[in-house]
Amino acid sequence: MNALKIIVKLAWRNLWRNHRRTIVMLSAISIGAWAMIFMTSLVRGMVNEMLRDGIRALPGHVQVHHPDYRDDPSIENLMNTTREELAASLLAAGIERFSARVRVPAVISSERESRGVILLGVDPKREAAIAAIGSRVTEGRPLTDVGDGGVIIGRRLAEKLETEVGKRIVLMSQDPDNEIADRGFRVVGLYEANLEIQEEAFAFAGRMTIQQMLGIGDFVSEVAVVGDDYRVVDPLLASVRLSIDGDDEVLPWTELDEYLGTMMMVMDGFVIIWVVIIFFALSFGLVNTLVMAVFERVREIGLMLALGMRPSSILGQIIVESFFLLAIGLVVGNLLACLSIIVLSEGIDISIVAEGMEMFGSASVLYPEMEMQDVILANVVVLVLGFLASLSPAWRASRYEPVEAITKV
Repeated sequence: MNALKIIVKLAWRNLWRNHRRTIVMLSAISIGAWAMIFMTSLVRGMVNEMLRDGIRALPGHVQVHHPDYRDDPSIENLMNTTREELAASLLAAGIERFSARVRVPAVISSERESRGVILLGVDPKREAAIAAIGSRVTEGRPLTDVGDGGVIIGRRLAEKLETEVGKRIVLMSQDPDNEIADRGFRVVGLYEANLEIQEEAFAFAGRMTIQQMLGIGDFVSEVAVVGDDYRVVDPLLASVRLSIDGDDEVLPWTELDEYLGTMMMVMDGFVIIWVVIIFFALSFGLVNTLVMAVFERVREIGLMLALGMRPSSILGQIIVESFFLLAIGLVVGNLLACLSIIVLSEGIDISIVAEGMEMFGSASVLYPEMEMQDVILANVVVLVLGFLASLSPAWRASRYEPVEAITKV
């Protein structure tokens, strides 16, 4: 124990002998740690927001629909069970955050323009509970119930149609007999989404109103279910599958939107690669600093060896020095990263490249998100690789012959 205290004390003193070099190295490690954590938080925030926006764009965490619906999302491929029976089964399984919808392709026409949209007949209260798009109405009023006779459209779609709240529009779709089903609606509200393209894609009305318009009774196209964590959906998926009778298909969001599922896996792999690459750049400076520290103290090391200090103690002393460098640099880097994220907690406006980012499903405001697992990973990688990087100069110092080291100029 005494020997360890001596090694630690010598390592700390040797570290500050050349304080300029030490400060430069600490600055490099601190900036590197800051860059690793901060840039990871930026990318993590962008990807997480993309995932949340994609999930809010109606898939939910788990979705139930007719087996043929994904290949042919038409009125012919309604679910095999009525909405009431589906709700009863899910509630009996303890699943409360779900929404049953009628979802069909439609044409929406105003006095001046027409556009193709996805028409959704929804239960407004259940849509709000799962935070789906369409529930964030910023002008006018939201839908009140399943029998509401109004329609809610996106702000961007209203601009394209040259219409506004209070104006009448016509929605046309196809009923089960392949006949045109249409109905006039009054625009009662406009919703906003993080991605403007989503504001053009969807129109919302009361579920019962759309069921009556299409003549489909109490049947629906899909049921979206939301759990506590979009990254952990297997338990929820198993519960939904057990509660659904018949041949209806139950899928997680990662299969419903393979692009988003792939993005999540790529992001998790990117974090590790990013941290390792940044540290490899830092490791050259760390090794150089330790090698120079050894060269400057060759005679001193030789004298300590001649006085009886074991080579293992010399090895430990150099490694402890590198640990001090890494630990102090990491503490400063972590604090800088936390401070940067706090300062930018309101988001970074990237609207200047909004159109390009929207192609990837990213919003025009970027919110950094620091996750503890990323911070821990960055710190562990730096400490482990830093230890490995310090072994070479430490081993070299411990291999000196005492007489040769003392007489070396």
